[in-house]
Amino acid sequence: MPSQSGKRILLLHNAKARQGDGALEPVCNQLNAGGFIVTVEPFDNLPEIARDITRLHQSSDAIVVCGGDGSISSSAPAVIESGLPLGIIPAGTANDLARTLSIPLDFAAAADVIVAGHKRQIDIGMVNGHAFFNVASIGLSSALAQQLDPGIKKRFGRLGYAVAALRIMAGARRFRARIVEKGSGTSVRTYQIAIGNGRLYGGGNVVEETAAIDDGALDLYSLEMRNLWKSALMVRAFRSGTHGAWKEVRTARCVEFDIETRRPMPINTDGEIVTATPARFSVLPGAVTVFVPLEAGAVHRSVRLYHS
Repeated sequence: MPSQSGKRILLLHNAKARQGDGALEPVCNQLNAGGFIVTVEPFDNLPEIARDITRLHQSSDAIVVCGGDGSISSSAPAVIESGLPLGIIPAGTANDLARTLSIPLDFAAAADVIVAGHKRQIDIGMVNGHAFFNVASIGLSSALAQQLDPGIKKRFGRLGYAVAALRIMAGARRFRARIVEKGSGTSVRTYQIAIGNGRLYGGGNVVEETAAIDDGALDLYSLEMRNLWKSALMVRAFRSGTHGAWKEVRTARCVEFDIETRRPMPINTDGEIVTATPARFSVLPGAVTVFVPLEAGAVHRSVRLYHS
């Protein structure tokens, strides 16, 4: 294990995250035991994260975000600007980025990943200047993000998501959109358009069977069935990333997409509403260096060698 003695960590901590209250002590204990000097900077809302990193990164050797996927994505632009590696302590509800990177959900074990010091470069998705690691979506997921009460989310976690999702599906209507890829446009009627940068989203669904968070591409799908309840038959396909085999699901892979709708529609990135259509989606390959478990790095390297 490489020595981290004297290295300085800026730890951004969201106590409002679903598991945020219990994370700080075990994380700081492990980082201190590993030789790090830890500065804790609490934040109450997402815009504070980037401002804190910009203000404090010059006296740090690494940045650690303790929070959910939305908090981690909010840190991305400032992390890129700082050039520092990013550590992830998954304290949210879904923790899809941590799952994608095989980071343990146990707080002390996640801190041990940072202490061990193994790193990997990953991509970042962008939409209208806003960053996302997992997925950005228009339609059902945006309605869910808008209607899910933060108190219910924190108290009931995935169960709260499930109840809210059923309520939204009951009243959902298709919307018209135009998807532009490589200069060619397609008009659709859809319940949802999702564009993934990573692999996992929505508590363990797979963006696309072969998707990876360092493949330099975005994966799009559009739900174009007439009856939304048919999607209940596709649950297994969405968990494995094979939903593109259904004729009602349009899929595409590209480095850039433009989405237009008749009226501005909100866009959900990693659980947070950040912008609206019209929207341009793009990918920044290898934009952020993150701490990952040694096993995940080894698997990642062997896959890259296999495909090269």
